[in-house]
Amino acid sequence: MRLISSLLQRSRMGEWSNRYANLPESYIKRCMEKFLWKTPRGKPNYLPRSIGRKRFYFSIHRPWTIGFQHDNQSGQNLQFVHVEPIKNWSFFRGDRVEILVGKDKGKQGIVKEIYQERNWVIVEGLNTKLDHVLKKKDFPGLYMLKEQPLLVTTDVRLIDPLDMQGTSIEWRYTEDGRHVRVSLRSGKIIPIPASNEETKDYKHMKLYMNQPKDTVKEQVMQVTFKPVLKTFEMDIMENMGIKEDRVPKKYYWY
Repeated sequence: MRLISSLLQRSRMGEWSNRYANLPESYIKRCMEKFLWKTPRGKPNYLPRSIGRKRFYFSIHRPWTIGFQHDNQSGQNLQFVHVEPIKNWSFFRGDRVEILVGKDKGKQGIVKEIYQERNWVIVEGLNTKLDHVLKKKDFPGLYMLKEQPLLVTTDVRLIDPLDMQGTSIEWRYTEDGRHVRVSLRSGKIIPIPASNEETKDYKHMKLYMNQPKDTVKEQVMQVTFKPVLKTFEMDIMENMGIKEDRVPKKYYWY
């Protein structure tokens, strides 16, 4: 049986999980939709209802991948467990952390990926296992080291920049109103890395170059449609200069 968080019965990813992919929430929701039946379109005498999967199994596979569809295919027997929600997420891409469990206990590494739905992070090059892939009848396959997720509540902790040792942190407000992470041992602020702003589209938001299909700032408030009390036929006739000179016949209702 697979384990799935009761917290993740919603149909959306965590904010920091999707930050690097930089994809619209509407696209992710469409990728996750799996309906067995849905109210037909254009049928006003039907109530809007749908029957389909509402609970999803989240792992290292993202909702727009084939792996996610395979994990959530029909017939899967999922056992629900509780994942405690974290109010202030404290681990970001580029953070240096110390591993507290496993064969790499005591080692330090850089956070590579975030899976906020399961309170997981991937540390680059650490907590790995051998994965046997590409095995066929005429090919023995390959063994590859694959990084495994670590639970942020028990398996890792942030590094204090003062002495480069692991420490617990607390979120506090500065005098100018900034919300920052503070080391409980030294009291030093642990800044969020600049690489946290990096996405697949750009290294930094200020360095992004507008593409032909992007909406520029000047076009956001530009009005391109003015509603009028006309039917489609009336609008076409006005634009083409056609005048209605036909006299409608009389008709009666009984």
